[in-house]
Amino acid sequence: MNLARLSADGKLTVPMKILNLLRLKEGDKVLFSELNGKIIIDNASATAILNAQKAFEGASGKLGNPDEDEIQSWVDEIRYGKAR
Repeated sequence: MNLARLSADGKLTVPMKILNLLRLKEGDKVLFSELNGKIIIDNASATAILNAQKAFEGASGKLGNPDEDEIQSWVDEIRYGKAR
C-alpha cells in the first residue's frame, strides 16, 4: 500500500513506486476514472494508445492487408490532399 498526502491547494504527490508502475514522467497527463465504486488512476497517453489499438483491431484485413507504404500514402493524402 502506498499513501499520499493532499496539500491545502489540492495537489497530490504520487509515490515514486506508483509513478514508475504507470511509467509517468513530468508533464504527463493522468487519467482518473471510476469502476464499480473504485477510482482508477492511469497514464492517459498509454490508455489512449490502447483504446486506438482496440478500435483499429482487424482493420488491416478489411483493407486488404496494405503494406507500410500504402498506409503512409493514405495518411499523406488525408493530411496534405495528395499521395507521396
